[in-house]
Amino acid sequence: MKKRLLILSDLWGAKKSDWITNYFNLLEVDFDITYYDCCELGAVDKTVMTEEALHVQFINHGITTAVEKLLKLELEEVNVLAFSIGGAIAWKAALNGLIVKNLYAISATRLRYEVEQPVCDIKLCYGADDFFIPSIEWFDKMTLQYNIIDGVGHDLYFKKCFSISICDEITRKCL
Repeated sequence: MKKRLLILSDLWGAKKSDWITNYFNLLEVDFDITYYDCCELGAVDKTVMTEEALHVQFINHGITTAVEKLLKLELEEVNVLAFSIGGAIAWKAALNGLIVKNLYAISATRLRYEVEQPVCDIKLCYGADDFFIPSIEWFDKMTLQYNIIDGVGHDLYFKKCFSISICDEITRKCL
């Protein structure tokens, strides 16, 4: 039986996520994958598809709504791969009862505001050129595993070479 893996989208949801196929192609052999569009989970209106419009909705209600919905949908232990806002949603869901074994959060910059961490194995990845990554002091205080990759920004997860690397790590760790 394959282990469960949830993949949570970034701010754009499925609409602007052609890059996600890199992850599916590498992980579907070994995992039973459930993909969540964070815009749908968070009841975010996609009429105006600008970063600012989506971000405001996630902050105002979308993260909370997505967490509540995810907790109703997922009742068994899972591994999670989450991108950007999806990382914040997965983190908060795990704090509120989602049973997470391993959490991989990529470019989840909103985590810099967190003061409590879920009880699971956590690995965070950020591009060094991302303006909003948590501080080294935050990482040290939270005693988390993290990787900061030079020469890339927030959208490092779009790159095929990164997807190969993180999927290999997930497969080794979670199987």
